[in-house]
Amino acid sequence: MVFVVAKTQYYTAASIDGFTADLDNSLDWLFEVDEGTDNPFGAFFSNVGAFAMGATTYEWVLQNDNVVEEPGNWHEMYGNVPCWVFTHRELPLVPGANIFMVSGDVRRVHEAMTVAAQGRNVWLAGGGGLVSEFADAGLLDEIILAVAPVLLNAGTPLLPRRLSSRQLALTNVAQMGQFAYLTYAVGVLADLGRHLAADALGRSPVTL
Repeated sequence: MVFVVAKTQYYTAASIDGFTADLDNSLDWLFEVDEGTDNPFGAFFSNVGAFAMGATTYEWVLQNDNVVEEPGNWHEMYGNVPCWVFTHRELPLVPGANIFMVSGDVRRVHEAMTVAAQGRNVWLAGGGGLVSEFADAGLLDEIILAVAPVLLNAGTPLLPRRLSSRQLALTNVAQMGQFAYLTYAVGVLADLGRHLAADALGRSPVTL
């Protein structure tokens, strides 16, 4: 029997040098990259039961997707999946969206998210500072990173924490368009991830 355990995942895109946005908090550089014909986000989000983002990420969505004036844009992307926005300031709500404004200890909020997810995964949309708080609390299970063929030299860091190779295990690699998708198990799942990866490598020929 195979048991599927819900995970808390950081799914994001970054430049080769590890930035998720440039110094102007712009993603224009990202949208210029050919993503191919099979964007995996839809399949990923179909397994998400709750998600969280920081205030800066939420404000980017408000500005760039115009979700307050056109709330259908939010619902098209996220449906009715509940979202927790971590903020210390008052921000506009998307009409009809299932959004909770919160602050404080991520562990308390994570408990609520896990209950709301009803056995599905929890997605941490970013930014990296917020995700770092979950990692510090031992609540980050997986990183799914879409690496774009871009070097920014400066900007918003992917994850402003030091995580050693003992805390991370590469479990999957894929190419889609010009993106390299790297999946890492984190923390206590890293040991399991290393065993699974070693088993896969032992059964499959490696070609370069």
